[in-house]
Amino acid sequence: MSSHPVRRLVIHGHERAYVQAGSGPVLLLLHGLGCDHTTWDPVIDRLAEEFTVIAPDLLGHGQSAKPRADYSIGGYANAMRDLLTVLGVETCTVVGHSLGGGVAMQFAYQYPERTERMVLIAPGGIGPEVSPAIRAVTLPFFRQWMGLLTLPGLRHVNGTALRLLARSGLRATRDLGEVADIYDSFRDPAARAAIGHVVRACIDWRGQVITMADRAYLTAAMPMGVIWGSEDHVIPASHAEIARQIAPGAEVELVADAGHFPHRDHPEQVARLLLDFVRTTQPSTHDREDWRELLTYGPNLPATRERAGEWPLRPLPRATRSRASA
Repeated sequence: MSSHPVRRLVIHGHERAYVQAGSGPVLLLLHGLGCDHTTWDPVIDRLAEEFTVIAPDLLGHGQSAKPRADYSIGGYANAMRDLLTVLGVETCTVVGHSLGGGVAMQFAYQYPERTERMVLIAPGGIGPEVSPAIRAVTLPFFRQWMGLLTLPGLRHVNGTALRLLARSGLRATRDLGEVADIYDSFRDPAARAAIGHVVRACIDWRGQVITMADRAYLTAAMPMGVIWGSEDHVIPASHAEIARQIAPGAEVELVADAGHFPHRDHPEQVARLLLDFVRTTQPSTHDREDWRELLTYGPNLPATRERAGEWPLRPLPRATRSRASA
């Protein structure tokens, strides 16, 4: 259960659940696949001391509706725009974990004028690798198979086993407590159907289909932070190095002794990293002409301007940091 009261809105005919805490600039926290807003409980109170925190349940998850609907990454980004609009929020720093990281990236690309910064925690969309358990969701008859595995007696036994393994202290099993919660949520046929739609929209048998690599150059105009657990067995921590290579301006932090949920393994450290990043970066200021040029010329924009004699006069916009050592 959430430690914060759940609020509800109906948008496009579907109920959306979310929690809101604190005051000040807005942090939008987006959870991962099969999770809900409660994944952020360990860090919400600390973040809410300085910011307005909005943590929704994505459609098909938690207490939000689970209709037959658009569960694409772009569809989720649209839904976050609409939620913020209804709440009267013009701009925010978007923070996404796992699936939510992919949504955060898509939100930033689709709505740069509404995105001050983005912080990605073990996000999807950096490289193709992903755990076999997630790939299994794409297999035929997943819904029927999971329906059998979540029958009351079997669900209780399996869930208990997963939680006991999570408490064993073994690094390879550290995330199984969260996995047990996700597994328990699959007892709802509507949740199983929604998760199936989500996964098939971005993953196939070879791994993740959606990638930020072809658009990473756009982070030149927006502060980007990446946080990864060093012992992540769901989406490998090696993807953090890929993020560093394709987005050289990003600030990448590896959290030692943490799995796929570093904000739960080490909430104080992750909250501090988030707060430091926001405090020491200037919000992105969207300029339509600069954005048009970035889209037109892509990573070759500096060379294009230099050849045209414009580069010394009108430099490529960069996400800036106020920290002296940046």
